[in-house]
Amino acid sequence: MIRRKWLSLTAGFVLVNRVQTMARQAKPAAADKKSGDRTAAARAKMVQRHLKERGIKNQRVLDAFGTVPRHEFIRIEVRHLAYEDESIPIGEGQTITPPYDVAFMTEALDPKPTDQVYEVGTGSGYQAAILSRLVKEVYSVEIHKPLAEGAAKVLKKLGYDNVKSRAGDGYEGWPDAAPFDAVIVTCAPEKVPQPLVDQLKEGGRIVIPLGDRYKQSVYIMFKKGGKLTEGKAIRPTLFVPMTGRAQREAAAEVGKEPLKTKDLNAPKSN
Repeated sequence: MIRRKWLSLTAGFVLVNRVQTMARQAKPAAADKKSGDRTAAARAKMVQRHLKERGIKNQRVLDAFGTVPRHEFIRIEVRHLAYEDESIPIGEGQTITPPYDVAFMTEALDPKPTDQVYEVGTGSGYQAAILSRLVKEVYSVEIHKPLAEGAAKVLKKLGYDNVKSRAGDGYEGWPDAAPFDAVIVTCAPEKVPQPLVDQLKEGGRIVIPLGDRYKQSVYIMFKKGGKLTEGKAIRPTLFVPMTGRAQREAAAEVGKEPLKTKDLNAPKSN
């Protein structure tokens, strides 16, 4: 009788803990609570036309795109383009990635509610916002300080409080928060930065565009035995090059300039 009661209490505790975890993941951000949202119909159309009809199937990913207000992440004068599948300038020579590309890479990452994810290239903050609806925590680094500050303000305003962001060189990762279940990179280095491999959990996955300025593909790789598996190219793409240390290393390898060993971690000032 006592054993049966103990088992019942244990099962009840596990169930309550699981429900609390799910509730925390499902907790709507401030952006999700707004009633009478005039952009809801435009988002729904975007999801149907640019995501579903082009092959995005993960319902959790589709739901996230249906709730995150993309127009909040771009300048007012171009907000009429917010729900088109367009790359839109956001300043500092950077752009907000088209919705389909964000959805494709997010689906490839296969985000889980318990995941801790590291993102290289916060940009506008839109990708981080999408991930915030799908995983436990997002850590995001942006090399352009003005963009990092702008994204942090928007993310805070919209209530995406499980996103932590900062300015810096994403090449170095976020050692204090590692290891990560998954890593997503939204700029293109020529090879995977070693710190990202080191900070990825065993069995974890990374989705990253690789290549030179005009010839790139999105790759997915998994960490096994402390190393990344051979990358599988899943889609041709064209992202802005990864700057900072990755760019300096690439230049040094082809003899364009010597690799500087000083201040490699310093964010690029703008």
